[in-house]
Amino acid sequence: MEIVKKHVEAGRPLGVICHGGWILTDADVLKGRTLTSFPSLKTDLRNAGATWVDEEVHVDEGLVSSRTPDDLPAFNAKIVEEFAEGKH
Repeated sequence: MEIVKKHVEAGRPLGVICHGGWILTDADVLKGRTLTSFPSLKTDLRNAGATWVDEEVHVDEGLVSSRTPDDLPAFNAKIVEEFAEGKH
């Protein structure tokens, strides 16, 4: 959890898809962030301080998130773009 927390706090790009948002709840880095995920995580992410959106891919200051593997083409395009931009 500490590695994830330091990575996010440093503004480095990070991607989560499907249930990957759960690691962000445990790392306590979601307050004030907006992301998407598999719909069943919506309540957990909101309880962790995030705003949850139902979108194919969402980017919030380098945090790239998608709902399911069906969203991989959009996720992959955005994550590459965010890595190319570097720190946020």
